[in-house]
Amino acid sequence: MRLEKDFIGTREIPDDALYGIHALRAKENFPDRTPFPVEWYKAIGMVKKACYLTVEAYQLAVEKNSLEHPSPTPPLERLGLSGISSSVIRHLIIAATEVSEGMYFDSFIVPGISGGAGTSINMNVNEIIANAALLKMGKKPGDHETIDPVEHANVFQSTNDLIPTSLKLAVMQQLNVLEKAVNDLRFRVEELEGKHRNDLRIGYTQMQEAVPTSFGKLFGSYSEALSRDWWRVSKCFERIKMVNLGGSAIGTGIAVPRFFIMEAIRQLQQITGLPVTRSENLPDATSNLDTFVEIHAILKAHAVNLEKIVSDIRLLASDLCNPDERMHECTNARLHQLTIPQVQVGSSIMPGKVNPVIPEFVISAAHRIYANDQLITSLSAQGCLELNAYLPVIGIALLESICLLIACDETMNHNLFDGMGVNAGISSGRLLYSPAITTALIPYIGYHKASTLAICMKEKGWNIFEANDEIKMMNAAKLKEIIQPEHLLKLGYTLADLDLEQPQGEEQVK
Repeated sequence: MRLEKDFIGTREIPDDALYGIHALRAKENFPDRTPFPVEWYKAIGMVKKACYLTVEAYQLAVEKNSLEHPSPTPPLERLGLSGISSSVIRHLIIAATEVSEGMYFDSFIVPGISGGAGTSINMNVNEIIANAALLKMGKKPGDHETIDPVEHANVFQSTNDLIPTSLKLAVMQQLNVLEKAVNDLRFRVEELEGKHRNDLRIGYTQMQEAVPTSFGKLFGSYSEALSRDWWRVSKCFERIKMVNLGGSAIGTGIAVPRFFIMEAIRQLQQITGLPVTRSENLPDATSNLDTFVEIHAILKAHAVNLEKIVSDIRLLASDLCNPDERMHECTNARLHQLTIPQVQVGSSIMPGKVNPVIPEFVISAAHRIYANDQLITSLSAQGCLELNAYLPVIGIALLESICLLIACDETMNHNLFDGMGVNAGISSGRLLYSPAITTALIPYIGYHKASTLAICMKEKGWNIFEANDEIKMMNAAKLKEIIQPEHLLKLGYTLADLDLEQPQGEEQVK
């Protein structure tokens, strides 16, 4: 065991541990089991690397200036970095690169939910980077005379600019994945829209049969909603790209070289390939978290659309939507209009049962996202003066929501819509027996006569042709023409459509 100390006291740390006293205290003080997102951990490594590369560039600039303008003060002391050699910085860069790739994550022991505005998160990574760099130099972890987690690994940084900057990086990276997942799902739904454009079905309002429509229009409404989701997600980058790196404790840049403030963002852009930009108002970017509230609202809107879609699909594919007794042409009670893939056995006791587990997963995830939205909203409002202490839990909730949405989009694409079946014959057969079809006759015979026809269909259990043959509400040939898909699915009607003259000849009727 090695002994480490801070101004509170000393603690024993395992000799080979890459974490140190700061992380150990956090683990003991915050007895939480919520895991810290590895995406955020990797992003911290990226920001650290950008900082060290900036320090390296600063060293070179100062040394060059010292040659051109000799001074009795040694170059490193002129940096404000006495004792940080170029070798130390180079090894810190290597260790930070490894953290950005996810290495040493098992040495990150700070729980997901913590106090201190992220100080424990930052210090745990500082300890990991410092000790990993020491090992690469042939030294032992804990040799803080050579590399110190605060003096060296945290050089020119503050928790209050590094942690929110890294969170925004992690969010942008995950938004890239989400944007693709939304688009892939939208393309899948568009395929179904085109394939089933003219396959008729009964449209429902308030869970009651309403008017004729088609599966194409149903899938088209989903596609349009997903298009809006894609557009909104793509706009999140504009809101999240402004970062406060270089602002130090409260955004004033105190104790940080101006060179670092101007250069660190450029290094970060080169490392990540993301459109990160230094905020023009660093105190604002440090103290106000309304951008997280804004983008999560967009994520919540996507969750709402996904829940609506899978709720519809679950209902249409359920055993509750069986043909009823009046649907004589549809005699098999297990022939559904819509079928979804059977992805896993549904019961440990009911033989042959298959449950709609994908819609259930999506609905569960959506409600978790709604809960995260409330958390992010309320805790973002809890910021006090120059800082918000609740960034750790806000960040975890935000990243969780994005990851859940990615999972929902991907499983809906591959395990729900891929393999979904539409039984056009069953669907159109039901429509012929549904009084909902009489709505299409209102322009020709009026509401009251159409109601009489609908009531006859209900009472007798007849389809629309049988009922019309009985009570003679309109020309039979014209009725056949009206209920063709190309007529029912038109947007409104024209005066030409109202011509009630009977078509001549059997071929024309067909």
